[in-house]
Amino acid sequence: MPDGSQLGRGASAALFTAPNLVTFGRLCAVPLAFWLVLEHRLDLAFFLFVLAGLSDAVDGWLARRYGGNSIGALMDPVADKALLVTMYVTLAVVRELPDWLAILVVFRDLLIVGGVIVLGILGQPVLIRPLYVSKLNTALQIVLIAATLFLVGFGLMAPLLLTILIWVVAVSTLVSGAAYVWVAAHGR
Repeated sequence: MPDGSQLGRGASAALFTAPNLVTFGRLCAVPLAFWLVLEHRLDLAFFLFVLAGLSDAVDGWLARRYGGNSIGALMDPVADKALLVTMYVTLAVVRELPDWLAILVVFRDLLIVGGVIVLGILGQPVLIRPLYVSKLNTALQIVLIAATLFLVGFGLMAPLLLTILIWVVAVSTLVSGAAYVWVAAHGR
């Protein structure tokens, strides 16, 4: 039977893997991104956002190549959502995105997480599987954030492009949220 120190080392070894460290770095970038947007340094926030996206690809590659673990599997989507939600809320606060869109994006995520919690409490099996429409929605949300940071950060004017992206993200967010509710209600 291993003693407590051996168990502690095993847990810490599982925590400090290369993919987990990259993911943790992305999570730590969230407050910096928040601050950069509040300071109206959207140009630097754009580069940080791109770096965060690249780190997501790197930690995924490392996890597939060298093996991931349950800590990383939990931490990765948390880091991704933390960055996206923070960017939507902060860009709404500084009036670069409409506040109603930030509310819609946050509400959709809360609806999904709340639904999983409620179903779990009710003893219903919860299979968390991203839907295609949800993957599309996430991609569109990322494109809108990147475009906003880039265009506004570098003083480029493209109001029509941003308006179109805002409405496309709004519709995909509504459709994605409704799809999750449909799947939860119909058990598929």
